[in-house]
Amino acid sequence: MSEYKFITYEELDGGVIARITLNRPRYRNAQNRSLLVELDEAMLRAEADDTVRVVILAGNGMTFSSGHDMGTPDRALEREAGPDQHPTFQSHGATKVSAEKRMTQEWHFYYQNSLRWRNLRKITVCSVQGPVHAAGLTFAWSCDLIVGAEGATFADPVGTRLGMCGVEYFAHPWEFGLRRTKELMLTGGEVTIEEAHLLGMVQKIFPADELEERTLDYAREIAKRPTMTALMIKEAVNQTQDNMGFHNALQACFSLHQINHSHWAEIHGGRVAHATVEDGAVQWRKRESSADPDQDPEQTTQQTTVAAK
Repeated sequence: MSEYKFITYEELDGGVIARITLNRPRYRNAQNRSLLVELDEAMLRAEADDTVRVVILAGNGMTFSSGHDMGTPDRALEREAGPDQHPTFQSHGATKVSAEKRMTQEWHFYYQNSLRWRNLRKITVCSVQGPVHAAGLTFAWSCDLIVGAEGATFADPVGTRLGMCGVEYFAHPWEFGLRRTKELMLTGGEVTIEEAHLLGMVQKIFPADELEERTLDYAREIAKRPTMTALMIKEAVNQTQDNMGFHNALQACFSLHQINHSHWAEIHGGRVAHATVEDGAVQWRKRESSADPDQDPEQTTQQTTVAAK
């Protein structure tokens, strides 16, 4: 079914529907570099396949995605020099230092990949469950349509936990609304799936035990549309949004995100590039983390959240 390690790729209904599933349930589908690269490869694979009409993005386990991986063993292994190091830690700015390194790596793997998926030449349906945190929102918002299980929630807690102005793909005001975004970022609050449905961010709410089946049925309905019709509808909406300033706003907010990182890195002498509890950040981890000049790795267990950034 899959030649990937951290995701699965399935061809359904004779290949008309491709289902890509995040497959790190032990760590709530936290986004380590290997998963990000595999997901990008899978998305481009589906895009290149002329049989595919709809792509479903889902997550295995109780949580769709808890955000960036902040400290699992896989994360440590793929970063350290040696035979198991992921090759992208020797490219895409990884050999640079300080802000240049962080900005270049985040630009490619967190920001530009999201834009690639948003503009994929297929209709994409994201199927979510559980708490969808921080960069988990990026995955969902990159898709054309979002469906979810009862009880799902959405939040970006990096403002309260890390002193950051949001994740790299700052679509928040477009998805939550202006003042709701400010409130959520300043308080660390969450949006229920019912509120998300009222906002138009989520299209369908399904019983949790029917999520997979109902999502597939939904994708099948979308797949009935002629491919040219579907693409032109997607393009008309996306171009309208871009003409309203979406793309330029994303770019500006990515730059602000990097300034925010640099602020904390300067305060902490390059040891960490985000706020700590001493700076007023909310305590959310179970123990103090080890030093890292770019992103602060933290203890991650089945009980410890990895959703902060």
